[in-house]
Amino acid sequence: MIKSNVVDNQIHLGFNLYKLSKKILKRTSKILNIKTRHIMSYIFVDLEQIHRINKEYRQKDAPTDVISFAYVDAEPTGALPYELGDVFICKEKIIAQANEYQHSLLRECSFLMTHGILHLLGYNHEEKEEEKVMFDLQDRILNELKITR
Repeated sequence: MIKSNVVDNQIHLGFNLYKLSKKILKRTSKILNIKTRHIMSYIFVDLEQIHRINKEYRQKDAPTDVISFAYVDAEPTGALPYELGDVFICKEKIIAQANEYQHSLLRECSFLMTHGILHLLGYNHEEKEEEKVMFDLQDRILNELKITR
């Protein structure tokens, strides 16, 4: 089972981020059959902070929505470290993308949280086959939680 620390930087989206993270991580753990204990953090930052992180660590001079930093590179089917890493999520991007895709803030935040944890667990979307596996898994997690568009 994966547990999280939520650092919300005074974000108010109309729902409890800690409870949401708990639901997402519980469902992810169940679907992926993760029975050992692991911890990770969700850190909510502003546009300026995510831009700086993206530029420094990914050499991309633009803000992004979510960045995951795994403490140890994992494989989706391999052994996981106790401490998985940190997921940084941009609060302004949650709002902008929810408006752009015409769905709720809850749906967009849940999508980014799920996307981030899957990266920490070793999933990627650089290759077409990897993308299909990761995105199908995201959809399954969110659909089982009834967090749909």
